[in-house]
Amino acid sequence: MEKFNILVCDDEKAIVDAIEIYLKQEGYNVLKAYNGEEALKILDENEVHLILLDIMMPKMDGLKATIKIREHLNIPIIILSAKSEDTDKILGLNFGADDYITKPFNPLELVARVKSQMRRYTSLGSIAEKTNIIKIGGLELDKEAKEVRVEGEPVKLTATEYGILELLMENAGKVFSIDQIYESVWNELSFAPENTVSVHIRRIREKIEINPKEPRYLKVVWGIGYKIEKV
Repeated sequence: MEKFNILVCDDEKAIVDAIEIYLKQEGYNVLKAYNGEEALKILDENEVHLILLDIMMPKMDGLKATIKIREHLNIPIIILSAKSEDTDKILGLNFGADDYITKPFNPLELVARVKSQMRRYTSLGSIAEKTNIIKIGGLELDKEAKEVRVEGEPVKLTATEYGILELLMENAGKVFSIDQIYESVWNELSFAPENTVSVHIRRIREKIEINPKEPRYLKVVWGIGYKIEKV
């Protein structure tokens, strides 16, 4: 069984050491960094499958690091943040993070979120059984290759973004509530997921729509949820 590398980056050594204990118990290999610059250096020198990234750090904070990471890598990023940093959580999602967890965190919740992201990420790289390509207008999703194209041009999505789009395209015309999207894609019960889902929806729109403010495909049904329009 492949052993996955998880990079834990937080300027509080005690937090990094505690997370290392929880993750090693689950069979993960842990790489440690204490600021954004150290994290980027480790990413250059090692294969990393997921990042747990604090926001408030010296030298380079987690938001700037997220932007840098997303220039080259689509691996899952889970933001670690204090309760007082709600704005930064949303910024983190906007900049390309996949999820966030609030400190102080429950170790079981942390491990569950890591496993959820790893399942989705590894499924993107696995050999899936052959299925038909889903085409809606100029939007095309290849479930075998795990690729998305708009008007023939490839679109770079994170694993979470792909999961949401695949769910909606497989069920074109059906409206999914925020809770349904969260529970289907994150594989866990939802708890106030509105910001997390809506930020990912916005990022998908920016990538697949010619004019995200007047979307052709990914539509909001006010008071209910979201759907991919049959066009």
